[in-house]
Amino acid sequence: MRRLGFGLLCIISATAIGGDALARTHRGAPPPPPVADSNPFSFLFGNLSSSGAGEWRPQASAVPREVVSYGGGQAPGTIVISTSERRLYYVLGGGQAIRYGVGVGRPGFEWSGVRSVSAKRAWPDWTPPAQMLRRRPDLPRHMAGGINNPLGARAMYLGGTQYRIHGSNEPETIGHAVSSGCIRMTNDDVVDLYNRVRVGTRVIVQR
Repeated sequence: MRRLGFGLLCIISATAIGGDALARTHRGAPPPPPVADSNPFSFLFGNLSSSGAGEWRPQASAVPREVVSYGGGQAPGTIVISTSERRLYYVLGGGQAIRYGVGVGRPGFEWSGVRSVSAKRAWPDWTPPAQMLRRRPDLPRHMAGGINNPLGARAMYLGGTQYRIHGSNEPETIGHAVSSGCIRMTNDDVVDLYNRVRVGTRVIVQR
């Protein structure tokens, strides 16, 4: 991720859990207490607070998701990512969209274009691509999905690229240019988006 170039995977991370997290944030509830770091890769990825296998505590983000006015002219169900704004829009139609904060590619890893969601995975495994391993031969060759995995709770794969829209265990990086091209979200937000998106969804990445 930001410090170590893991963002590569990085491309973009709620159901009732996400809604509950936002409600608690709006009520001003205090954050949960810290938990022991059981993540052997925490020095690389940070640690995702967990209450059990495959679960997480809601992640606070400085960029809350919200329904906003949207006049981009895209069909309902389209994903539009503005890398300059560091925002992702899921078009609802009727002049509205859901806006999410995202982390985007750092300098040298920016890209733009039109793709589609080719696959969806819950708690995806991660196999670093060859070019990343050349830069970082110390990385694990494979990581099973789970709370310690840098792809987070959900991933939506963008056909024709190695990029994904995926979750993250570093919510503090949302809103920044930190990845190697992937679009990263908080786990709460990526689950919310994942539940709205189908395979074949059009994704427009703009600078």
